[in-house]
Amino acid sequence: MTPMNPTRRKTTMTKIARNHPDELVIGLVSISDRASTGVYEDKGIPSLQEWLGTALSSPWQVVTRLIQDDAPTISATLVELVDTLGCDLVLTTGGTGPSRRDVTPEATLAVGTKEMPGFGEQMRQISLNFVPTAILSRQVAVIRETADHAALIVNLPGQPKSIRETLEGLRDDAGVAKVPGIFAAVPYCIDLIGGPYVETSPAVVKAFRPKNAVRAPRQG
Repeated sequence: MTPMNPTRRKTTMTKIARNHPDELVIGLVSISDRASTGVYEDKGIPSLQEWLGTALSSPWQVVTRLIQDDAPTISATLVELVDTLGCDLVLTTGGTGPSRRDVTPEATLAVGTKEMPGFGEQMRQISLNFVPTAILSRQVAVIRETADHAALIVNLPGQPKSIRETLEGLRDDAGVAKVPGIFAAVPYCIDLIGGPYVETSPAVVKAFRPKNAVRAPRQG
């Protein structure tokens, strides 16, 4: 489904203005030494933008960052996106393996105020359906809180196929979801930390909320 507010790249260093009270502001961060220096084309951010365009049915806008794989740069970028620009959700891709240059989880934990271990656990569980090396992935998720704002930050895998599978979940041959993707829990998490009310396309991923937290369908 086409987003009600088209995605666009932001380069401003001031807080992003919302066009609707429930517009979700998303930060997308691709972490790669080679992609950030132009050795090859980044595929993480385009894949995320494409998926979000099909999954979200409520207003959203995006700010993107393509950065090198070092902890100070990653942490500073996450702080900028949440504290300065006011993102409600930040999704990173890359830098979560066991190699010496893979420091995304450490940099993410360094800026978090609450760890959300269930996200990483579920991502690894999904990937284990395909490869035993999924246990080598170290994705984490955190909440970052300031005095007047909070955001969910989630590390995702680096490959576009894995990104979609972990966000959307796995389906059987009839198209019925058999393993929930992590994005099903994202809208309610954002509710709980004071963010906008996010709605999704059930055909892609159905957001789960307790009955008392569900709003009436959006009009118009």
